[in-house]
Amino acid sequence: MRRAVGPLLAVTVAMVLADSAVVTLALPDILRHLDTTVAQVAWVLISFNLVLGLVAVPAALLFHRGQPRILTAAGIAVFAAASAWCAVAPTIEVLIAARCVQALGGALALVGCLELLVGLYGERRAIATWVTAGVIGTAAGPVVGGLLTQAISWQSIFVVQVPVAVLAVPAALTVRAVLVPASDRHRPAIRPNLTLALLSAALTAALFLLVLLLVDGWQHSPAAAALTVSVVPVAAVAARPLARLLPGPREVEVATGCFLVAGGLVGLALLPSAALGWTVAPQALVGLGLGLTVDRLTAQALHLRFPRVEHAGWTISARHLGVVVGLAILTPVFTGDLQDAQVPAQEAITSLVLDAPLPADDKVALAQALGGELADQQGQVPDLHHAFVAADFAPGSRAAAAQLERDLDVQLESAATRAFRDSFLVGAGLALLALLAVVVPGGRRRS
Repeated sequence: MRRAVGPLLAVTVAMVLADSAVVTLALPDILRHLDTTVAQVAWVLISFNLVLGLVAVPAALLFHRGQPRILTAAGIAVFAAASAWCAVAPTIEVLIAARCVQALGGALALVGCLELLVGLYGERRAIATWVTAGVIGTAAGPVVGGLLTQAISWQSIFVVQVPVAVLAVPAALTVRAVLVPASDRHRPAIRPNLTLALLSAALTAALFLLVLLLVDGWQHSPAAAALTVSVVPVAAVAARPLARLLPGPREVEVATGCFLVAGGLVGLALLPSAALGWTVAPQALVGLGLGLTVDRLTAQALHLRFPRVEHAGWTISARHLGVVVGLAILTPVFTGDLQDAQVPAQEAITSLVLDAPLPADDKVALAQALGGELADQQGQVPDLHHAFVAADFAPGSRAAAAQLERDLDVQLESAATRAFRDSFLVGAGLALLALLAVVVPGGRRRS
């Protein structure tokens, strides 16, 4: 049991941070199952990141007044109970409330796990374990969520967390934390935390908008989207060995990572077609940038700074409020672009229907059905398959109708790709701001 304590705490850190994005690929299923709206279902993602970002520092302050192992175990238990609550939520309002409680428990668990890992492994190894678990959890969240949603259901995303958390509670209670004298206090590391916040906002474009483009824009299944975006975590893990090839100080490594994230997002903005293969190289750049920056910046914000839990709280807060800021900036951009793309898309659809080799009566009936689908799916990339399923084509016209449906799908994929372009470019701009925060000369810094 003793040997399993450290890995269990590391898995808990990865699991809590994966929760910030794990529901991304499940949002369409949640929307349909709970019969809600796009605006409400987005709060399933936003509420967790917002609460975690706001309560991380206050949660860390509690550790001065209580036993770290008890507070950590309590946080993990609350996280587990709230995860089970999420899985059985009957309405979107209940699910959002459960996500808020989940974030409260997650904040205590995250900062507490760092303190306990230091008691197990010592300062340097504990921070390395904590930040690596966080990077893997953040990058792998959408992949795991997509595969579970496709294989089982969206509820399974939350159910699988419960047994892991239940095992982590007694594990946390066995660890004695290393107490730090109250006189040892340092100010928060502003520059690494600011860079983390900007980078997290930029990464939202890759970890959230890309899966939205794959599922809603290109109509791929959650499993196909999950496998596609697995390039990001794989590249993030591969970044560490490659980092040894970079000469110079740590700032060079972080600046290179920010530049790679920006380059990857520009690549996603300029995709030549709606083919999955074109997304691989840009995603690899984003993953490499993620691997070179987030763990390095987190370690920089924590190294030899006390009280340790408070600085962990500042770091968690910077990362998750950065995600919220990214969603707040990017969501209006891509929803506005989707609205703007509707008129030219409708004109192109009309042209394709008129030119199709179908009888006039079939064209009229199909045009009315397509118009109904477009009206019902305002503000999102429409799925026109139902209009073709409902139409009663003569046997001699079915091949032409199938070709027309394929042509319309290509037209909609192209429109969606163009509609997401500005959002990816805005994300790239946020990554360049993070790069600016790294390279602009500042005062004397701690290493």
